[in-house]
Amino acid sequence: MKTKKISGRIQKIALLIAMAIFLIPVASCAQKVNFSISTVTPAAKGSVKVKKDSNKNYRIKIHIVNLAEPSRLSPPRSAYVVWVVADDNVPKNIGQIKTSTALFSTKLKADFESVSVAKPKKIFITAESDPSIQYMYSEIILTTNNF
Repeated sequence: MKTKKISGRIQKIALLIAMAIFLIPVASCAQKVNFSISTVTPAAKGSVKVKKDSNKNYRIKIHIVNLAEPSRLSPPRSAYVVWVVADDNVPKNIGQIKTSTALFSTKLKADFESVSVAKPKKIFITAESDPSIQYMYSEIILTTNNF
């Protein structure tokens, strides 16, 4: 009788440990969100990954393909700018995306990586004449839904 109780408890403990091992990596995975299809650059497709790092900052990684050069837009622009909206609902310029052609490919690719102290609620990209602006002037090229 005692051996059945002990083996039953060991099975329960083993099950709890196995669940904890499975759930810890799932909880720490990056959240991936796709950009909505753009009316300005309809061929562009991309995604954003947001992950909390060991310093409790949020690492933001953006990958986009088929993003036309900003100089080919109408009206032409000089740069794509990445904006983050956090809890204060104020868009903040966190940097510029540069497009490039992949080796052995004609696809225009763009990658961007940054860190934010506040958790992003929404991320979007505009085409601007000046990449250092603090307030957006152009229409939104790509945007995510709320995280």
